[in-house]
Amino acid sequence: MEPTHKLDVLGHYCPVPVSQTRRALEKLDRGDVLMVLADDPETMHDMPVLLDRMGHKLVDVVKSAGEFHFIIEVCL
Repeated sequence: MEPTHKLDVLGHYCPVPVSQTRRALEKLDRGDVLMVLADDPETMHDMPVLLDRMGHKLVDVVKSAGEFHFIIEVCL
């Protein structure tokens, strides 16, 4: 699934990655795909919780060199 939008929150720690992701998702349309780049290990727990609450789908998480790339499908 190819991202249509990208959010870079590298270097930011809780709660910034989750709050920025929430704001970005609120501006997107159903079917859009957001890639979030993060390096805060807490996002591995916080991001799925956020997406579950908002009703969006976590398609994939790629871990590479201390970074996490979250692929999120906007469902609402």
